[in-house]
Amino acid sequence: MIGYLKGKLLIKKPTRLLLDVNGVGYEVSVSLMTFDKLGDSAETALFIHTHVTQDAITLYGFIGEDEREMFRLLISVSGIGPKTALALLSGIRVDELRLAIESGDTHRINAAPGIGKKTAERLILELKSKVGDIQIATPSGFSQRGARAEALTALTTLGFNAKSAEKVIDSVLTENPASTVEEIVKQALRKLSG
Repeated sequence: MIGYLKGKLLIKKPTRLLLDVNGVGYEVSVSLMTFDKLGDSAETALFIHTHVTQDAITLYGFIGEDEREMFRLLISVSGIGPKTALALLSGIRVDELRLAIESGDTHRINAAPGIGKKTAERLILELKSKVGDIQIATPSGFSQRGARAEALTALTTLGFNAKSAEKVIDSVLTENPASTVEEIVKQALRKLSG
């Protein structure tokens, strides 16, 4: 079982990489979140989940251990395969997904492609008690793990569209990465109202 690879990126496409590790090329499927975090570096390291079926051995790569653990929890749910789990992780960050599962936010989860309302409800039911064990990696320059997710929850509770709120929150955090939840919400409200 392959659990970690470090090597040179030969091919980099949004959901697929070819990684040269000591002369052996490994094709690895990745989420869009991992793809975005890779940057332009020629050398990269990925946590790997090896998925074995009757027809193939597929490698799924993740920039952080938290994303791989969430992927493993997702595929443990009946009806969610690796492709659906990868699509879900491409649309929702791990900390946001964890918060959505813990709070029972089916709307946030079924906004991802391939996830219907019943699947979102089953996912919440089966994973609510398990997602707390995932240690969320803190993005550099942002000291509060859940500030972005809490601000998003606050704005959607106030009736704002989740996609619009996410964009505004991201712009607030780009301007001031050390913002508290309250500062994020205040600045986002100004931008969304103006």
